[in-house]
Amino acid sequence: MRNAFAQQITALAQQDPRVVVLSGDIGNRLFDDLKAKCPDRFFNCGVAEANMIGMAAGLALSGLRPVCYTITPFLTYRCLEQIRVDLCYHHVPVVLVGTGSGLSYASLGATHHSCEEMGMLRLLPHLTVAAPADAWEVRASLRAALQSQDPVYLRIGKKGEPNVHSAEPAFAFGQAIPLRPGNDVAILAAGTVLPIALATAEILARDGISAAVYSFHTLKPLDTATLADVFQRCRVVATLEEHSILGGLGGGVAEWLADQSQPKSRLIRCGTPDEFLHLTCEQEEAREHFGLTPVALSQRLRDALRTS
Repeated sequence: MRNAFAQQITALAQQDPRVVVLSGDIGNRLFDDLKAKCPDRFFNCGVAEANMIGMAAGLALSGLRPVCYTITPFLTYRCLEQIRVDLCYHHVPVVLVGTGSGLSYASLGATHHSCEEMGMLRLLPHLTVAAPADAWEVRASLRAALQSQDPVYLRIGKKGEPNVHSAEPAFAFGQAIPLRPGNDVAILAAGTVLPIALATAEILARDGISAAVYSFHTLKPLDTATLADVFQRCRVVATLEEHSILGGLGGGVAEWLADQSQPKSRLIRCGTPDEFLHLTCEQEEAREHFGLTPVALSQRLRDALRTS
């Protein structure tokens, strides 16, 4: 995904002379092509992420279109005040790209985990919060972000994530992408767990359970039209994310659901629990630890159908 980001931002920078990239001391080789083609529009801001956000705000207010890129927890937790005051309060169009999100860097310990940041950022007015699922969605979401007149946060993976789409899909913030039809269960997946959602639906299909799957790439604004549809049609609606069940996609859908009258479906939130990961392991083992696997999720959804 990060390679797709680098390729797309290089292409967009050549098309739009306002685009500038700010890096928090990572991805230097990743941006070699950008630096060769747009040598005056790449800035390595060093290990000073809060300053990077303030610098981006100033560039945007001067008419440029800054894109800030670094490892997710350093871009978000460390910079919450600057994102809130420098960007959101003033409607400043800066694109924030957090790489290695969720449990991508599980092996590097808690400093590199980011399982709470979407819930934290979703609270900020005027900020779009999105989690593209694959390289194709990264390309599409970056293009859409640079057209926004408000700040946008894009949460991406690291490397090696499989492509779900065979080509760039039709994309708009706040509009989920349907990938599989179904009427018993609807799985709404945010970000790089989308392949897990599709594999879970395949397992359920073997048991005669019809499971719809959506790439629910935008947490703010939510696609309320799709939510209204699946909560009328399906007995169980599950949110799936490599993020805490508090505050993220599951939290956002639960808040929406609380305002609806007589919903027909049961909501199941699948993500990380309200706890830290104290294991030193790779991403796949971390997902297994938290039950974010097709086998575990399919069993959970079978149980939910039996009791709903």
